Amino acid sequence: MFAELGRIKLGETDLDGVLNRVADLARRTVPGTTQVSITLLRDHRGARTAASTGDIALRLDELQYERSAGPCLEAAGAKITVAVPDTAADVRWDRWGAEAARAGMGSLLSLGLPILDDVSGALNLYGAGVRAFGARAERAAETFAGYATVALANAHLYDDTATLAQHMQAAMQNRAVIEQAKGIIMGDRRCTADEAFAILTKVSQDSNRKLRDVAAALVGRTQRAR
Repeated sequence: MFAELGRIKLGETDLDGVLNRVADLARRTVPGTTQVSITLLRDHRGARTAASTGDIALRLDELQYERSAGPCLEAAGAKITVAVPDTAADVRWDRWGAEAARAGMGSLLSLGLPILDDVSGALNLYGAGVRAFGARAERAAETFAGYATVALANAHLYDDTATLAQHMQAAMQNRAVIEQAKGIIMGDRRCTADEAFAILTKVSQDSNRKLRDVAAALVGRTQRAR
């Protein structure tokens, strides 16, 4: 289990790939597990299921999000372990357990994942049988969750860094084409850089197009004409 987590290469997959690998590995590792899901809870964005190994787990997760209550949300929010040994007999969370029992899941173990300062999550292990997770399984799940938290934190940081780099690259490309367009206008109209930028901005507003698109169109027309 630990070796497989350690072999995840962030440069060869994305965040979704890491999440799916962790979910699949948890399903194969923790005794009694039938399906697995991973809940992510990010500041101001609400909760979502970022990975799942089956439709039932996904549906039961989403039922909690609709009601704003459930074991997965409690585990993610408080960063604790929440156990539901017998879903049919559990009356918490607006009787969510009864819905889980009808869907064929007799028990649940949800483990909080303190991933980053603004990101928390829960590893949700669904078992088909009642009391599917004994003491041994719970210890294995908590150990797994600890290592998975590190892997997911690294994946989030890597993804955020990669996204920032892409945004910076796009911003540099946008700035370059805007500067080219300004130069064209300055040469044609014998105006200053500020006046050229004002002309670009007015065309952008009047045509309801992005400034970068207006600039790129002007540069493209000029190149074709030449």
